Order: sequence, then C-alpha cells, then structure tokens
Amino acid sequence: MIRPATPDDVPAILRLVRDLAEYERALHEVKATEEDLRTALFGPEPRVFAHVAEHDGEVAGFALWFLSFSTWLGRHGVYLEDLYVDPAVRGHGHGRALLRELARIADERGYGRVEWAVLNWNTPSIGFYESLGARPQDEWTTYRLTGDALTALAREGA
Repeated sequence: MIRPATPDDVPAILRLVRDLAEYERALHEVKATEEDLRTALFGPEPRVFAHVAEHDGEVAGFALWFLSFSTWLGRHGVYLEDLYVDPAVRGHGHGRALLRELARIADERGYGRVEWAVLNWNTPSIGFYESLGARPQDEWTTYRLTGDALTALAREGA
C-alpha cells in the first residue's frame, strides 16, 4: 500500500533515511532529526512531501520529494530526493509502486518530469530505474555548494 506520509510516520522515515545513508556509505553525514523532518513535511508551509510503502502494516519504504521547475518546459516537475525500500521486503514491488505514485501525481498535475540522482556505483538501482524507462542524463554534472563554502559565499562582501 502506498499512501502520503503522516506525522506518525516520521520516526520510520528517519530510520529509513539513516539506512539509506548507511548503504550509500555516508551515515556520518545525516544530521536530520525527527523534528527537522516533522517541520519540513508537516509544518505551516511544507515544501517537501513524502509517500510511504507499507508492508504487513509497517512502513517499509519511502519516497521524499519536492517540486522543481524547468524553464525549458515552463512547468514544474518532481524532484525525488530519496527513494528507499527496506532490503528485507525488496522484490514486492514497493519501489515501483512509489515511483508509479509520483508519476501519477506528475501526470495528474501537468508536471513535466520526475527526476532524481543515483550514485554511479549503485548498479542495482540503476538497473531498476532503467527497467522503468528512466534514462541517465550523462551530459549534466551535479554541483553542490555546502558547509564553509556556502557560508563564505553568502557572507562575501558583507
């Protein structure tokens, strides 16, 4: 069963975020708390959304996403920040169902795309995404400004 996340799902979502980060060899980078996620997802002006996959009545996977915008299309899109299904319940269609729900939302609302990033070494996920018809955007390189570099640029000339 796929459904929008509720505030009661936040502990499970954070657990899955941590599991994903451990799989991606970056658990030490997770700083988010339950309160951070609760505020982002359910605060007065949420700008990020989540859907969960249930297996035997328990949250077994999640998709956390937000709106993007394409100036070329002139329309919003969905940016999938995280998609993760507990390894113990993989193979039951939860990942596909989560992506299908995001595709349904994008299609229903007239959004132009659903996009996400995947680590180059994550061949199981790459194979899964390509089996759905998703294609890599090899001509683009993602850049990130964070930490001290972000702070330095923000304060430049102040």
